[in-house]
Amino acid sequence: MHQVGHIELLGLTLRELSEIAEEFGQPAYRGRQLFEGVYRQRVCGLEEITTLPQELRQRLAEDGYGVGQPRIEKRFQSVDGTIRYLIAFSDGQSVETVWMPEGDDGEAGDGSEAAAELEAPDDRSCRATICVSSQIGCAVDCRFCLTALLGVKRNLTAGEIVGQVLAVLRDRQVDLERRRINLVFMGQGEPFLNYDAFMRAVRLLAEGVGISPQRMTVSTSGIVPRIHDLGKESVRPKLAISLNGSNDEIRARIMPINRKWDLAKLMAAAREFPLRERERLTFEYVLLDGVNDSVENAQEVADLVQGIKAKVNLIALNPGPGIPFSTPAEQRVHAFQQVLIKAGIPAFIRRPRGRDIYAACGQLKQTVA
Repeated sequence: MHQVGHIELLGLTLRELSEIAEEFGQPAYRGRQLFEGVYRQRVCGLEEITTLPQELRQRLAEDGYGVGQPRIEKRFQSVDGTIRYLIAFSDGQSVETVWMPEGDDGEAGDGSEAAAELEAPDDRSCRATICVSSQIGCAVDCRFCLTALLGVKRNLTAGEIVGQVLAVLRDRQVDLERRRINLVFMGQGEPFLNYDAFMRAVRLLAEGVGISPQRMTVSTSGIVPRIHDLGKESVRPKLAISLNGSNDEIRARIMPINRKWDLAKLMAAAREFPLRERERLTFEYVLLDGVNDSVENAQEVADLVQGIKAKVNLIALNPGPGIPFSTPAEQRVHAFQQVLIKAGIPAFIRRPRGRDIYAACGQLKQTVA
């Protein structure tokens, strides 16, 4: 029997929950009931898992077990319907998680088949995207990102990663049978610097919560060894690579991580990444006025990506205090896009979501006002 203490069930696998049930002299199927309660039913407390005998619930509580779902501390709503959540954990630390109704893929395309793929076949009124954090802060230090100014405080556990999704689904009263939910691991932190917890969370979200990995995307700044590791996973999300520089000189200046894994290593990993049927790699490119947004930069990006089954998402910089860059003019963004399209590379301009509440790409900084 476990010693008395605080033990959170959120983050545990079906097998681990079944072992706990057996430690209490219960049949293994009680573990399945725990699993269903924690992940599918999104309970906040053991008393809500009514499929379990009351005596077992009491004994679990007496031995220090709890669900461990995080608490929504604050909500900030944008004019476009986006909601930025400040989500608090048991140690007093918090992260931000973002709800974006009707998906986050508001890219302006060229009418190509790739653009049509983004729209089909779902009813957009039944879609939403949750942007999930993987660390408290971030250690990567991209110079155009507000989260980088926080530094990194700690990694999140698998339970804390899954808990963000459950808290938002519960708050929005989402029925996963009727509404398509996409997950993007693009919030605070670099998921590949917390790889094991992140991948455990992916498996729990798939098996427990019921969200297909095909509807998950993870974004990395370019942790090359972990790109290789992800490609070997039997259950995995889609991959997005934050590119942002068309050559090593620019990329190293705005993304110091490029000094460790330069473009040659990064693009080699991208070319070797095993794509599934109908899957594309995504390259994300934040455009900084006068830094990386010229048509010459666009041609360099086209040369880098050429031959890879991929698309490019263009993001005009979302500004913020302490960021030493400016947002490029709309015509520069469109000119950049046209170079890629003419080179045969699907390129989309991502519409900013929640910019007015600091919920857009690169703006998450745990502000509470």
